[in-house]
Amino acid sequence: MRLQESSEMYLETIYVLSKKNPRVRSIDVADYMGYSKPSISRAVSILKKNGYVQMNEDSSLSLTETGRAVAEKVFERHNVITEFLLKLGVEKATASEDACKMEHVISDETLEAIKRALEQK
Repeated sequence: MRLQESSEMYLETIYVLSKKNPRVRSIDVADYMGYSKPSISRAVSILKKNGYVQMNEDSSLSLTETGRAVAEKVFERHNVITEFLLKLGVEKATASEDACKMEHVISDETLEAIKRALEQK
């Protein structure tokens, strides 16, 4: 079962934030994404229920093994697509923004083809 784009975005955000600071709070996710605290709380609740995120004793968030696998995959997709678009001459901010949209719908086959094309250059 494929997660909704919004769930993938939350997981990716927690992953990115955890690379900078091991203690990620819901408010950090809200600030990073520009969403309200209630929206984040609702999303985190769903992600916890489905086994992607856990709430630690200090109220910080961490990804479960499953959540981390999804987040790493989305993060890799974002980086590969961004790099590809940059090679095509797309401006950096646009490449990153477009990659953010594309990372949720691109097939594994197409992503692998893009990786191969990037390795050839």
